[in-house]
Amino acid sequence: MKSFCLPESLPRHVGIIMDGNGRWAKLKGLPRVEGHRRGAKRAKEIIQAARDLGIGALTLYTFSIENWQRPAAEIAFLMKLLELYLLKEMHEFKKQGINFRFIGDLNRLPENLRRLIRQTADLTSDCKEMIFTAAISYSGRDEILRAVKKAIACGSNPKDIDEKMFSGLLDTAGLQEPDLIIRTSGERRLSNFLLWQSAYSEFYFTETLWPDFGEEQFLQALMDYRARDRRFGIVKIDPVAITER
Repeated sequence: MKSFCLPESLPRHVGIIMDGNGRWAKLKGLPRVEGHRRGAKRAKEIIQAARDLGIGALTLYTFSIENWQRPAAEIAFLMKLLELYLLKEMHEFKKQGINFRFIGDLNRLPENLRRLIRQTADLTSDCKEMIFTAAISYSGRDEILRAVKKAIACGSNPKDIDEKMFSGLLDTAGLQEPDLIIRTSGERRLSNFLLWQSAYSEFYFTETLWPDFGEEQFLQALMDYRARDRRFGIVKIDPVAITER
């Protein structure tokens, strides 16, 4: 990793909505698939940067449920790109101590890709340096609905369902909620990403398209996060100020 002045207070968990591959390709006069190919390279770079910085968890919005509405040829390319990426990186994850996980409904994925995703997760299950989670065929609403169905299926008493119990039914069970969510490309919305988990996340929006979002831009987002005052709904008041008139 390049030498930067690192922020003193890092988020424990960063989520990234990787947006802008198609627009990047269009601006370059290239096919959309080239934007996705370049985006995959950026993902590798940011995963490594996060690991080197000591960030405990990184979640990348890789493929949303809504993305299934894209042209069949583009979907096929993305599935193959993800397959090739995991085949190339799974042993590197193990070497780097990166624990690979996935969230989302994998049922619509090709069988060989589902098998590879689970194989990569199993291979790296004991890694401790960083948790890298890929949100694949994922949407926050779908995740919440599936958690509700799990609660019903196991006969949960409504009186026993609280936030802690419900969080344990989500795909992200046991994972620290994201402190920071980054979205590239200038869009300013969550697009169904970690809806439950982001209740108190800080957000960072940048005009930079994902294929151009490198280590330096990542550090800028972390520096911006450092300046935030996270109160979680609690007002910090000097006791003296309360009694003074």
